[in-house]
Amino acid sequence: MKTPNRVQASLIGAAALVAAMAVPAAQQPGQGRGAAPVNDSRTTKEELERWMKELSNWGRWGKDDQRGAANLITPAKRKQALALARTGEIVSLAHDTIMEKAVDAATPFEHRTTVMAERGIAVEQQQVSFHGSTFTHLDALCHIAYQGQLYNGVSFQQSVSEAGGCSNLAITTFRDGIVTRGILLDIPRLKGVPYLDAGAKVYIEDVEAWEKKAGIKIGPGDAVFLRTGRWTRRAKMGPFANFAGFDASFSPFLKQRDIALIGSDAVLDAGNVPGFPLAVHTVALVALGVNIFDNADLEALSETAARLNRWEFMLVAAPVRVTNGTGSPINPIAVF
Repeated sequence: MKTPNRVQASLIGAAALVAAMAVPAAQQPGQGRGAAPVNDSRTTKEELERWMKELSNWGRWGKDDQRGAANLITPAKRKQALALARTGEIVSLAHDTIMEKAVDAATPFEHRTTVMAERGIAVEQQQVSFHGSTFTHLDALCHIAYQGQLYNGVSFQQSVSEAGGCSNLAITTFRDGIVTRGILLDIPRLKGVPYLDAGAKVYIEDVEAWEKKAGIKIGPGDAVFLRTGRWTRRAKMGPFANFAGFDASFSPFLKQRDIALIGSDAVLDAGNVPGFPLAVHTVALVALGVNIFDNADLEALSETAARLNRWEFMLVAAPVRVTNGTGSPINPIAVF
């Protein structure tokens, strides 16, 4: 198989992300082949355009700010998180690398091992196009632009290039790692099912109902993870691409609660707003400066949290320090 170069791999990964969001025409009532996309969200393109301005964190931490909502993770917030490490149990929030191409894995992980038998040494070369719906990763704020601008009004054209990557808002913002309070939103458990149906949407009232059931309240500086049961469903039903996730109407909640980081076990967004693809991604990354964990594996976390009856934990995560990177594969760790 011919290996794509870095630019091709990035484009493939981005296309896979959008494709994973798309609801097949046959699943959209009243939409025939070739017809215009149907809006199946509670919100509209016009409302999202207004939210991009009304919810904006641009300038909140200065005109040259590179950290966005991560500024909400203060030393006091880290101390709060440290206090949650009571039993010392640890759980990974990453999924194993997928090695086979599938509908939800357009660019599987590649590695080639070289064995130097006479020296007793094995080395390898790894290649991964991590953006998309396959690998657990953290998006940098330079990953997505809106109307030619990144978070804080940074010019996409002037800051991002194929030759140099991101000269602004790169993943190295997190060179010192992440320590904050993590919260699990276990919506399948709320609804009494093992996983959400393909394409199911999660709304603000679902999150508020889970807060009440779990006895927690999301607050400033938190990292919030949405479990849809994606990996349990995949193990039972096989690969699929029409993931459950947040409806676009969830977007204002990010600002209302001053969430620092958001993530899910798929690609975060569900549903379709014509003219505004990846709506929650766009509001989070561009308007609010909220970095996104995609494709986390939250099954073990769900089991541990249920056993302990604790839905908050200390989150520790450290992306690879990729110079000018648009993101990084990552293995977030929950400490109870």
